[in-house]
Amino acid sequence: MCKVDTIHEGSAPVSKEVSRTIPPWPGPVTNNFHKGLSIDGSPQRGYSCVSTATKDSWERLFDEGYRADVSVNTDDGGIIYAHANILGMASPAMKGLLKQSSRFHRQRSISILGVPHDAVRVFIRFLYSSCYEKKEMEEFVVHLLVLSHVYMVPQLKQECEKKLEHGLLTTENVVDIFQLALLCDAPRLSLICHRMILKNFKTVCTTTGWKVMKKSHPALEKELVESMIEEDNRQKERIKKVNERKIYLLLYEAMEALVHIYKDGCQTIGPSDKDFEENQAPCKYVACKGLELLVRHFAGCKLRVPGGCIHCKRMWQLLELHSRLCANSHTCRVPLCRNFKERIKKQSKKDEIRWKMLVKKILRTKRIAGAPFISSAKVSSLWQ
Repeated sequence: MCKVDTIHEGSAPVSKEVSRTIPPWPGPVTNNFHKGLSIDGSPQRGYSCVSTATKDSWERLFDEGYRADVSVNTDDGGIIYAHANILGMASPAMKGLLKQSSRFHRQRSISILGVPHDAVRVFIRFLYSSCYEKKEMEEFVVHLLVLSHVYMVPQLKQECEKKLEHGLLTTENVVDIFQLALLCDAPRLSLICHRMILKNFKTVCTTTGWKVMKKSHPALEKELVESMIEEDNRQKERIKKVNERKIYLLLYEAMEALVHIYKDGCQTIGPSDKDFEENQAPCKYVACKGLELLVRHFAGCKLRVPGGCIHCKRMWQLLELHSRLCANSHTCRVPLCRNFKERIKKQSKKDEIRWKMLVKKILRTKRIAGAPFISSAKVSSLWQ
């Protein structure tokens, strides 16, 4: 009998953490398909040197049933004739079944029920020659996957998984295939199905397969919904981190532009000892344009005390951030750099921790150890 109709809770749990890497196919990999040799010249076990004529002979042996000693009973009274030695060598499960089978005039009889007659025929033929027709695989891939698992034929099982992975898996059948993959101990296929379900969750939820699973296996449906919620939360967290990195990168670029303006000068703004040329090349610092307006406002604002003007408050914060990043405030030309160094010592522990975390995140984002205004020693001290 070939019946698989129960998903045992706990035997094959749904992984809520979606792995980034799909596990590779098991078995040896042939590096030289023409000679069947590995790189060092030794024979490869995964290489097959069986000719097409030999495979055709094995298929003729099955089709003609020459000296067949096994009759395989299928649904609707169908019978397939085969050879016990071949079935036993190709399938350990089949070997055990043949030992227990009844014998009548040297003819053994076994039954494979629950799947179409043609699917059983394709399965038995594969045991002879490891071959199958493309149309037959597309039509009976689900039944062949079950048969390959029940009768322990890993080669056919792998072929079924490959065909499903590369074209036969759709949003309509993915729920059914996912349940089957859990039952048939196919981790790679179950992971691929799981990913497809999460990627197309809204569409999959409307399919017949999902509705049937919801009624027959509510625990599995609940795990998939929880998995989707966790994946959605992880996606939101990833977006949040990406946006944070963008902010930290902008802050670093602002620090670069600030040093550039007060050290070298930019366009029409800079130190008093800087002579500006009329036709200057465009500035390479993107942040300079906005920062130039902020510096000019800060220089002329009458309410530039901290808390008096929102624009000046932002400038005070940029100056303090620079001071915390600056490696040498004694030679730095950015205003108030040394003053902020002294002010930092008097800050509360809470403010100190908050600023230190900000500096760490900026450094982690840009990896700026050895930058022009930040020494490697300064970066190391920040991480202590």
